[in-house]
Amino acid sequence: MKVWLSCFFVLFAIAEFYQWAQHLSIPLPFYIFGGAVLAVASNTDKRLGFFLPLKDEVLALLQIKQSNPKEPE
Repeated sequence: MKVWLSCFFVLFAIAEFYQWAQHLSIPLPFYIFGGAVLAVASNTDKRLGFFLPLKDEVLALLQIKQSNPKEPE
C-alpha cells in the first residue's frame, strides 16, 4: 500500500509540474546563455585554441625532454 501511495504522489507531482512548465515562458537571453553553457560543457575535452597545447602533447614533450637530457657543451 505504501508503494502505491508513494507512486501516486510522485506521478501526481510530475503531472502538475509538467502542466506548470507548459505555461512557463523563458526570455531569449536565457536560451542563449543555456546554449552557451551546453556548448562549453560538451566540448570540455576538446582543444581550446591553436596556441594552447593539449595536456597529452605537453606530457609527451616533457617525457621526450626527460629522456634526452642536454649534452654538455
